[in-house]
Amino acid sequence: MFFWKRKKKETDFESKMGELNTTVLSKKDYKNTGKIEQYVVERLEQMIELTKELDDEKEEYRIVTSYLNDIETLEKIPKEERDKISEIAVNVVQLNKARTEFLNSSKKLSDAQFAQLEQQERELPEAIKRFKTNELHRDTLQRDMKYLEREKSEWNLRKEYLDHQQKKLKNVLYIIVGLAVTLAVVFGILQIILEKDFYYAWMGLIFATAVVVCGIYMKIQNDLLEIQVAERSQNRAFVLLKKVNAVDYACEKYHVKSAGELENQWQYYLEAVKERQKYQRTNEDLEYFNGRLVRMLSNYQLYDAHVWVTQAVALVDPKEMVEIKHGLIGRRQKLRARIENNLSQVNEQKEEAEQLLDKVGSMRPQMEKILNAVDKINEGD
Repeated sequence: MFFWKRKKKETDFESKMGELNTTVLSKKDYKNTGKIEQYVVERLEQMIELTKELDDEKEEYRIVTSYLNDIETLEKIPKEERDKISEIAVNVVQLNKARTEFLNSSKKLSDAQFAQLEQQERELPEAIKRFKTNELHRDTLQRDMKYLEREKSEWNLRKEYLDHQQKKLKNVLYIIVGLAVTLAVVFGILQIILEKDFYYAWMGLIFATAVVVCGIYMKIQNDLLEIQVAERSQNRAFVLLKKVNAVDYACEKYHVKSAGELENQWQYYLEAVKERQKYQRTNEDLEYFNGRLVRMLSNYQLYDAHVWVTQAVALVDPKEMVEIKHGLIGRRQKLRARIENNLSQVNEQKEEAEQLLDKVGSMRPQMEKILNAVDKINEGD
């Protein structure tokens, strides 16, 4: 705020200003130069603080006055031009209202949920259908699973038994074939040695061998069919378990408890996307009309045309304009009272300091510079 050249003599002066407490001069103190210097310095400190406040208050007073002058200018605009301004201001008010409603509306989806649904946007419609289908049959599947789980153990045991039996039957088959071959060799040797006809023996051997082999073969084939049935039952249990697990996986993947909850979130997401698009268009429209309003008001050489973007309702509703005007007038009156009060205190401090200048000794030049600086600032305002 104040600028003056600092010399070596000012070192003691500055240190005193930083260390002194409020001083009251007694009759004895008027004979003490040091006490007087201390007292005057304190008065100057108070003057400096008051002058800073005055400077801020006067600046604010000028701004408030400028806004009031802008209002008077707007009130003098011809009706035809005022109607054009009001038409644009109505759009600004409505768009601001829509924007505020969106920002204050309760969100049905958290930002994290919205971001997740946005990433899975393409797959979700089909995923919801699969989820609903799997969930629809889940109870039936679970009942089937309980039944199949009971039979699964039986089929496992049965399959193990059949596998073991097949091994035994194959071994028996090998033994019977071996015996049949051995008997055939014996019959052949005996027929040569004894030179007798073993026709019926051969027929009995062939018939017995055929019957036994066919019986074992049929038993093996039947066991194979039972094994296939057991494997199909196991595969069915696996497929059903996979479908049940698909429901649990979907719940975990989409952080929901059911397909209905996911479908609701999807609907909320679609609504939120529309709202965000609408909000984006609103912002674009608002920016457009704000620019038009500022450009139109700038034609009237206002102090601040931009401020009416946030006070557009006053350009539409005369009552709002009156309230703003009264508020500014009251604010200016309070500022004027504070300025007059602070100015009075500055003058009192100045007069008191000037009366003691003759008694401050070597500090007088610095103190006179401060007093002159305060005078110039006050005169300039």
